[in-house]
Amino acid sequence: MTMDRNMQLQARALALAIAGGLVAAFPGGVLAQQSPTGAQPVSPGTDGDIDPAEVRALLGQLESLKQSYAQEVRRLRELDMQVQALQAKLEGRSMPASAGGPPPGATPATARPAPSAASRVASQPAQPSQPTQPSQPQEGYASTATEAREAQEAARRSVDDVKQQQAALFNRRLTLENSIAYNRYDRKQLTLTGFLALDAIFLGNIAIENVESDTLTHNFALRYGLNPRLTLNLDVPYIARKTVYQKGGAGGSAAAIAQEDTTGHGLGDVTFSGNYRLIAERERWPETVLTLGVTAPTGREPYGISWDVLERDDDGFIRFAVPEKEPTGNGVWQANLGVSMVKTTDPAILFANAGYIHSVEASFDDLDNNPDTTNPGDVQLGRSVYFGAGVAFAFNERTSLSISVSDKLSARARTRYEGQEWLKVIGSDANAAMFNLGVTYALNQNTTLVSQLGIGLTPDAPDFSLVFKVPYML
Repeated sequence: MTMDRNMQLQARALALAIAGGLVAAFPGGVLAQQSPTGAQPVSPGTDGDIDPAEVRALLGQLESLKQSYAQEVRRLRELDMQVQALQAKLEGRSMPASAGGPPPGATPATARPAPSAASRVASQPAQPSQPTQPSQPQEGYASTATEAREAQEAARRSVDDVKQQQAALFNRRLTLENSIAYNRYDRKQLTLTGFLALDAIFLGNIAIENVESDTLTHNFALRYGLNPRLTLNLDVPYIARKTVYQKGGAGGSAAAIAQEDTTGHGLGDVTFSGNYRLIAERERWPETVLTLGVTAPTGREPYGISWDVLERDDDGFIRFAVPEKEPTGNGVWQANLGVSMVKTTDPAILFANAGYIHSVEASFDDLDNNPDTTNPGDVQLGRSVYFGAGVAFAFNERTSLSISVSDKLSARARTRYEGQEWLKVIGSDANAAMFNLGVTYALNQNTTLVSQLGIGLTPDAPDFSLVFKVPYML
């Protein structure tokens, strides 16, 4: 009720100020009868009847009118800034007390009766004519509608950056995004070859395998908004990978360790997707976006790659072999269906997402990693579901911090050699959970720097990941 009362007083004071300005602008009204010098209106006469005193009196009246007009302009600007401050408070954004507003507990200027323009002019003596300087708007307030609109756009900038990372921005026509992602994997596996004697003593070979992988991915993304509800996306990754294979028990000795490095780089799997806004953000409902995407097997598949044999047994059994090149793709077509939601609750931004990935069955000329044989067959990667949720805090119009948790569950893959039945691949199922910390910073009106640190929570997830993105929005 207090806020509505203040708004009414602001509007009433604004009307009085405008009326005073109109009175001051027309010297034929009250001001013509009550001048600051007390002089009466002078009727034009002949050139010989001009009195220098009357000329000075007219100049004094003119200067007083100019000063009165300048005061009314300043008053109008002050009222406009106070009205904008009240509107901002109604929308949930309180203006800082140091930005030029009245101190706490002080009576608002608009609550006092506005003096008439005639009384203000009459109380001011005539001053020499000086150029009128335009008043400067107070810091923290918008003096024009354009500045107010720019302030609102700046306040939404950090929110838009979070939405751009979680789903899509539908108010941008074109977005070009370059990103660099680094992932670190480290997995150890104990291999036993032999048998147990008396259920307690192991007889045979003990080998400890360690696989360390470093992956660097550069992704170029193109996002084009067809209309306020539909955005199309194209992601083109380029992957460089290095893997270190270590195997204990080389040459039959438990103390000996063999090591080999392999690398690979090239185009990854290209993804084409679309975002459709089902529900725009409302007071009680979050913005809901549906995502549908297709991934093409444009990268190097992990099947049919040549292997280097580093160690064999006397009977020809391969003890240690590594691939000549690292793969850069999955080798199969995949379809993705997901949904994401974003809700703004100033100063926090809540977001969540979930989705399903389906892999299409594909055939390859060789499935196993034995360089001595060739076994063609079919591969069916396991279906995957992913989900995540988090919160972002907008510190100001440029910076925001996000905290989230994500997880991806993948079922076992299946293979079928030519002329045989489907077999599940043991150990191909995965649970990759990550804890993510991200910071976004608006470099300028069109460019944002996004950084994110991911920490693996399960053995199937990367040990850690670093991501840097620079979207350029038009």
